[in-house]
Amino acid sequence: MSFWPPASILIIGSGVFGLSTALSLSRRFQYSQTIITVLDRSLFPSSDGSSIDTSRIVRADYSSPAYASLAARAQTEWRKTGPGKLGGDGRYLESGLVLVADTGRQGEEYVKSSWENVQNIMKQDGDLDEISELPSREAIKAAVGTDGGSGDWGYINRRSGWADAEASMRWLRHTVESTGRVTFLHGEAERLLKTSKKVHGAVLKDGRTIQADLVILATGAWTGKLVDLRGRATATGQVLAYVDLTAAEQARLEKMPVLINMSSGLFIIPPKDRLLKVARHAYGYLNPVTIPDPDNPEETITVSLPFTTHDDPTLQAPAEGLLACRQALRSMIPSLADRPFSRSRICWYTDTPNGDFLITYHPGFSGLFLATGGSGHGFKFLSVIGDCIADCVEGRCPIEFEEKWKWPAKQVESVVTEDGSRGGRPGLVLKEELKKGGRL
Repeated sequence: MSFWPPASILIIGSGVFGLSTALSLSRRFQYSQTIITVLDRSLFPSSDGSSIDTSRIVRADYSSPAYASLAARAQTEWRKTGPGKLGGDGRYLESGLVLVADTGRQGEEYVKSSWENVQNIMKQDGDLDEISELPSREAIKAAVGTDGGSGDWGYINRRSGWADAEASMRWLRHTVESTGRVTFLHGEAERLLKTSKKVHGAVLKDGRTIQADLVILATGAWTGKLVDLRGRATATGQVLAYVDLTAAEQARLEKMPVLINMSSGLFIIPPKDRLLKVARHAYGYLNPVTIPDPDNPEETITVSLPFTTHDDPTLQAPAEGLLACRQALRSMIPSLADRPFSRSRICWYTDTPNGDFLITYHPGFSGLFLATGGSGHGFKFLSVIGDCIADCVEGRCPIEFEEKWKWPAKQVESVVTEDGSRGGRPGLVLKEELKKGGRL
């Protein structure tokens, strides 16, 4: 396709995809005359944004060669720790990653494929000695170093680690602001401004209208409110729980590797500032709500949308999820088996059937581009995803992602992410689980 830079671009959403895209566009010469605006419903940093958190895993450990390669490129940037660099000031820590699965269960093939992909990456980089197979529970326990473990088989990749998520997002926001090219606006998009099959901007909840030649939706789990994504993507809530530590416990555990069991989805990230996070990468909770059809406002549709502390300041994770996190704590760090959780939260994913991102023009409306579908693994690509999105805007999607990121031609009956990395049970409804109560 031929591409001419639009005179104005409105990016809705200032998470990883939105801010990274704004940064990439602002640095490209062809957009030097383009007015770039970023709109978000919350003042930065958003208290219920999925990337505003203590930590996120940064790994090239993927069953998909395409994502493994892209994540390895991202890690090259994460490892830069000089002044003003993404990985500096303690934002990135290469603690290592222990990736495991239970024999005969979902997740086993994911880990085996990831092991093969990481070996290929390490061969190219000359780092093969940085990965080791863990063929038994005893080997896993020894690698974790907490007197606990999880899974029957896996490996350790000492070149993976984790990032301080909120600090990284603050760095990204500051870097975008420093370009002097991007205008930030605070307001909630109520609907897209359309005439026939053309999008011209957005109408805000307070009645304001923002017009633009191109609208990029980077609204994460809230995207289903503005575009009909039924059968293609849905919002799911994921459980995060936190444990307060003593100074001695912090010193002992801060050098442990990240531990993920791909069969259960349960994982633990090394602590920082005496706070340990336990979580589950799961099928997630649904929050079905009935809203006006974004494509036909005279009709209504039912979709899953986030329910957060913005809606209920007292919101905590359901007992079902906390019980799973408690089981993880007992097996992975036995010394903290019965330590009370100091708090919990729900993190909202934008899940797609295969866990692939949705980075493409909307086929039904000109002037509308989607950058969403993070499926719970988008954060680690913070350093490279903006350029990928900008390339796709210009009609140059990376060839290895052409099929993965395109608009799905077919809808599925219900979106359940089956990429071999999820735990829990599909179809749980958040408010039904909350009614069961109980803090663990």
